[in-house]
Amino acid sequence: MRKALLALAAAAGLLFATEAPANAYEPVNIVHTEHVQAGPYAMTIGFSTWPLRAEQSLDFTFIPDGGIDDKSGTLTMVNPEGGKNRIQPLVRHPRKREVWGLDVRSMPRPGDWTFRFVVNGPAGSGTGELRALPVLEQPGPPMGLSWAISTLPLIGLVVIVVLAWRRTRGRLRGGELPATG
Repeated sequence: MRKALLALAAAAGLLFATEAPANAYEPVNIVHTEHVQAGPYAMTIGFSTWPLRAEQSLDFTFIPDGGIDDKSGTLTMVNPEGGKNRIQPLVRHPRKREVWGLDVRSMPRPGDWTFRFVVNGPAGSGTGELRALPVLEQPGPPMGLSWAISTLPLIGLVVIVVLAWRRTRGRLRGGELPATG
């Protein structure tokens, strides 16, 4: 009994000693940056994918010079037609906590977008824009065609279930009962 407990404790010790921390999310890799002056604050905007494409998920990071600790701000994304999307506060990126950012966001349509920033900090308030941010067409086939192709297996499953149901129902009505064994 003592040897079994000692072996169990040794196995548990090895398990916990060799356990590595889980890497649940891959890190944010910035592949392209743009620079914007928002009043007294210089900002670097990072993109995890370049060139940008409509309906393609990516990460954005917003890094004011001197860090984000004593600053706050808002972001307004203006679509190519000039219509404003909602004004949203600049918050810490969920996977890159030392900067502001948007996690797994996509641009809904192609065209030249504008990012408008308002940054508040010790040097006062400043506004800046990243204009003519090019967003290309959506990659891959059109969305309708993608949805149509993806529903084919579901349609096949429904056909198989209906055929099986009709066969089984017909046998039970005709007086044929399955054999019991």
